[in-house]
Amino acid sequence: MLAGLGVIAFSLTFPSTVWGLESFGPWSLVAVRSTLAALVAGCFLLAGRVPLPERRHWAGLAVVACGVVIGFPLLTTLALRTSTTSHAAVVVGLLPLTTATLAAVRTGRRPSRAFWVAAVSGAVVVLGFTLQQSGGSFSTGDLYLFGALLVCAAGYTEGGRLAALMPGWQVIGWALVLCLPMMAVGSAVSLSFEPVHLTAHGVIGLVWVAAGSTFFGLYVWYRGMAAIGIPKASQLQLAQPLLTLFWAVVLLGETLPVAAPIAALAVLVCIAVTQRARS
Repeated sequence: MLAGLGVIAFSLTFPSTVWGLESFGPWSLVAVRSTLAALVAGCFLLAGRVPLPERRHWAGLAVVACGVVIGFPLLTTLALRTSTTSHAAVVVGLLPLTTATLAAVRTGRRPSRAFWVAAVSGAVVVLGFTLQQSGGSFSTGDLYLFGALLVCAAGYTEGGRLAALMPGWQVIGWALVLCLPMMAVGSAVSLSFEPVHLTAHGVIGLVWVAAGSTFFGLYVWYRGMAAIGIPKASQLQLAQPLLTLFWAVVLLGETLPVAAPIAALAVLVCIAVTQRARS
């Protein structure tokens, strides 16, 4: 349930980013969202009088910070300048397989054959859906999104490992705080050369990607991964692009692709199989 709440929070990230881009430039949006999220996380850490992580955990926290606090938000925000939310959502649908693969390498676990068959099948469905919608070729925005897949999967994998050693909210909390000095400077610099035009949508989008996606979403996500394991939790994200498609229609007014219901059914079947497959 915790991992599922994380997926719901993440599914709103792309629509919220599109809203945020109405008011901020891409670099400003990423820097300000990370700064705000870090301030929220810092307040929670101070209120809980949480001690500093052990020295051996800082390298892993740096991977989480580079992957999910900086890399993924920046690359996806740059992609969303030219890609639609629905298109970006289905490309990022490859994230579960990417995460499961990196997790198997990093942790030494070997999921069952049934797990891999279902995971690869889900990825094939998502990839086929993406190519069908983009006319059989990949754009520059797709390259940004594929890069985002790699850095985010690395951050999820390392964060899931650390969440088994410390509370999940502390993992993302310390990763955010680690980025605070750089993101604060980045906010000041980017806001000085990117114009800001505040709108209701822009402010709501910024608040959600900072507090909802970056802090709350990652908090429950890492707790869920620690409870059920990285490979199985990652497969719940097969539902994320379909949820994002729904929000794209409801919140952004995008046209739902005709193939979406077919892809939705196929992906949900893959989720059911992966959740039942034993590692």
